[in-house]
Amino acid sequence: MSYVASGLFLALSAALAIILITQPVGNETQFLLAMTVIVAMVATWRFRMDQTARQIFLALGLLIVCRYVYWRTTATLPPISMPIDFAAGLLLYGAEMFCVVMLFISLFIVADPLRRPPARRLSDAELPTVDVFVPTYNEDSELLATTLAAAKALDYPADKLTVYLLDDGGTDQKCASSDPMVSAAARRRRMELSAMCRDLDVVYLTRAQNQHAKAGNLNAGLQHATGELVAVFDADHAPVREFLRETVGHFRDDPRCFLVQTPHFFLNPDPVEKNLSTWSRMPSENEMFYSVVQRGLDKWNGAFFCGSAAVLRRAALDEAGGFSGVSITEDCETALELHAKGWNSRYVDKPLIAGLQPETFVSFIGQRSRWCRGMIQIFMLKNPILRPGLSLPQRLSYMSSNLFWLFPLPRLIFMIAPLLYIFFDLKLYVANIPEFVAYTLTYLAVSVMLQNYLYGQVRWPWVSELYEYVQSFFLAKAILSVVMNPRKPTFNVTAKGLTMEKDHLSELALPYFAMFGILCAGMAMAAYRYATEPVLNELLIVVGGWNLFNLVIASTALGVVSERRERRKSQRLVIERKGIVSLGAMSLPVLIEDASIGGVRVRPLDPALQLPRGVGQLANLTIEGGAPGLPVDTIPVILRRTTHDAKGASIGLEFFRLQPIQYRVVADLMYGSGVALERFRDGRRSGSGVLTGTFQFVRWSLREVVRGFRMAYADRAQRRLAEMPADAAPALPSAPDPVTAAQRL
Repeated sequence: MSYVASGLFLALSAALAIILITQPVGNETQFLLAMTVIVAMVATWRFRMDQTARQIFLALGLLIVCRYVYWRTTATLPPISMPIDFAAGLLLYGAEMFCVVMLFISLFIVADPLRRPPARRLSDAELPTVDVFVPTYNEDSELLATTLAAAKALDYPADKLTVYLLDDGGTDQKCASSDPMVSAAARRRRMELSAMCRDLDVVYLTRAQNQHAKAGNLNAGLQHATGELVAVFDADHAPVREFLRETVGHFRDDPRCFLVQTPHFFLNPDPVEKNLSTWSRMPSENEMFYSVVQRGLDKWNGAFFCGSAAVLRRAALDEAGGFSGVSITEDCETALELHAKGWNSRYVDKPLIAGLQPETFVSFIGQRSRWCRGMIQIFMLKNPILRPGLSLPQRLSYMSSNLFWLFPLPRLIFMIAPLLYIFFDLKLYVANIPEFVAYTLTYLAVSVMLQNYLYGQVRWPWVSELYEYVQSFFLAKAILSVVMNPRKPTFNVTAKGLTMEKDHLSELALPYFAMFGILCAGMAMAAYRYATEPVLNELLIVVGGWNLFNLVIASTALGVVSERRERRKSQRLVIERKGIVSLGAMSLPVLIEDASIGGVRVRPLDPALQLPRGVGQLANLTIEGGAPGLPVDTIPVILRRTTHDAKGASIGLEFFRLQPIQYRVVADLMYGSGVALERFRDGRRSGSGVLTGTFQFVRWSLREVVRGFRMAYADRAQRRLAEMPADAAPALPSAPDPVTAAQRL
């Protein structure tokens, strides 16, 4: 009987909703309804934060969205008697409806994100055996040594933990290459990494051929490993000591759990954060996915493998035939296969690894192109909608993750659409000013409120639009290439740890300057038509405002492609550890304030003590309070600088010719506890309101457009000087720009 009652209630609710959505009303009534709903949403947001209030807020917002969709579908399309206008209008309508569908799916996923309790702590006797895989291709030995040392330092019984370095840069295929340079480099790499692994008590593995990229490398590791669980860390993803203690308990709680995924946390800014100077104060771009979306997916048993910072059950991998490698995003594909076989996944929302993200705009676009192509491949080759074994929520979860990467298509359509009216008088959107205000503006306001309500702590207003815009030009091409040949894309390793000696314009900057120029021309044309065609004034105001919004985004993007220099190869993590700097007969107790794989900054505990003078002196740094079992606690350093600030004097120390075993000390300094990562993450979670965020974004656009053109002018002048004959040009700096070669990848 309860099922009948529930069914009747849902039917009545649906009928009432349809009546409210389709009720024909005048513009004034619609505007009054929308404003009443917006006020109710604000009141709900401000005064109630429980789950019931959350559902009420979302329901109110969806009412306005649905009324807009109904009006947009029935009243705004150009007449079919105007075929060009109708075709262009239908394209814009399709882009909007795609975004609405994605909004509904995302709201389903994140309406009630799961806050999973910590895993129960297992005794040493209960702990399963774990194999740690660190796949590598071309990363340098210093970075690998730190990651491997952190993996060896995991808080786990030594007899139940085996660490493997899976080296795809020293395969038999590369060592036997017909190119003598490639062959020599591969042999040298194999010898160097083998010796490093022996010193760190790590198993070095390579394979015969470089087949199936990362998935093939991981599967080659499975042929040698025997542990119950497999932990995977990218070469630049170093785990904190408690990583396994925080994750393996979930496998004991659920015998069908195949995956425990943790967030990817980064020590360095991506190009958007670096070039806009927002790194230390704005939430990271991936926070929205890892802190909200993955938790929402976890509620529906849809959290998926992200390629690193995860633990997987060996038995599940064996059942699936190992890591899947049909697409170039083997992580999500593997999770799809195992979810379809009835296995479960869990997500732990706690930063337990620290990694690196691309420093240059070129490598950033290369990484995102690979993700985009891989996700579209999965949708085309292993469509989750049709995949047997998945629940309906899981189908929606994977469909959301796959189809999200089509965003470049509607984003570019939204950029171009107002220009079609301004330049060619194509009427894509049939509406007058009162209708636009009553339906469109209120719908846009509600959409922004929904986004800020759900993601406000981890994403500032309009930042998503900026990230989508700067990726769209090149990802649209990636989408087209996959559609034309779904099996063609190949795996490319993303360059990390690059340095830049000077500010410069990205080699990919031209499309952004071109689009900026077109949008400026559109504003000028709109102003001209407004002055000379008074009959069109109302519509021109609407379209001109739309074009102005696009121009603000395009202006900010000029700053994104204007690369700021980055001389620091090793990113620092703020910590608090005590130590002693020994220089000759001097012993200086210090507080270690930050650390990287290249050095530390220390501050004397007694300001009255005399500091060492002169740079370049060799000293030793002894770390206090290290993890139990550390083979050494002292490492050689060089004094590089002495500085003074409001807290007093501090000393910059650079590590000097570290032996592999000494990287255990570096790993203990940086990754001895996840508290430092949580502190840094939480310190950046500063929510920004809609109005505050909008003003901030406008300020960025005004500042960055000036900086972008200044840099373009400086680059052009530099090129002109370089092209002048040697006897006519002034002397140029002889030092090469190290970023150029990396950006051409």
